[in-house]
Amino acid sequence: MLLYVTLGTNDLDRAGHFYDAVLPVLGYRRQHYSQEEIGYSADGDTRCRFWVVTPFNRRRASAGNGAMVAFAAETRAAVDAFHAAAIAAGAADEGGPGLRPYHAHFYAAYVRDLDGNKLSAVCESPE
Repeated sequence: MLLYVTLGTNDLDRAGHFYDAVLPVLGYRRQHYSQEEIGYSADGDTRCRFWVVTPFNRRRASAGNGAMVAFAAETRAAVDAFHAAAIAAGAADEGGPGLRPYHAHFYAAYVRDLDGNKLSAVCESPE
């Protein structure tokens, strides 16, 4: 359904260091860089699916209230690694790895990046 997702940042280099440390544990890597944006995708994908950008209107980036990006994780160990990598890179903890009540196998972790954007990694496979 979704083609790609963008999140705003007020410091693209700082955001790049954060996401470069966090997303590879889920299999996503930096595939594009310019002075305005950084794009990430899985190896072999035909396009970047996640973008970190400086706002086009040049105003300050802000986190959306109620907005969150959830990344697919292949395993619960990948969710654990995402959370650990994000915290080590300076993220704020919004909920450690564990099962959630959405369904029997919904295993997730939640953090806020350095700009306050809420992120999640989710594994829905039974383990």
